[in-house]
Amino acid sequence: MKIVFGLLLAFTIGVVCRLAFIPLPAPPVLIGALVVLSMTLGYIGINRVAGHREAKHRHLCGGPTGASSNSR
Repeated sequence: MKIVFGLLLAFTIGVVCRLAFIPLPAPPVLIGALVVLSMTLGYIGINRVAGHREAKHRHLCGGPTGASSNSR
């Protein structure tokens, strides 16, 4: 579902930029487009792999106060 919303947002930004006669906020060369594509695919891949792992260092998290449980 996130991918569909991302594509819809990208399409909408492209249409608005075209109608307003402003340059697209995207790289104009193939290498730049491949960098954006590889970053997107890397983010999606890591989100699928690491999103389901157990948080092993949660006890070190400072929380809203910033104080970790080890410093109490």
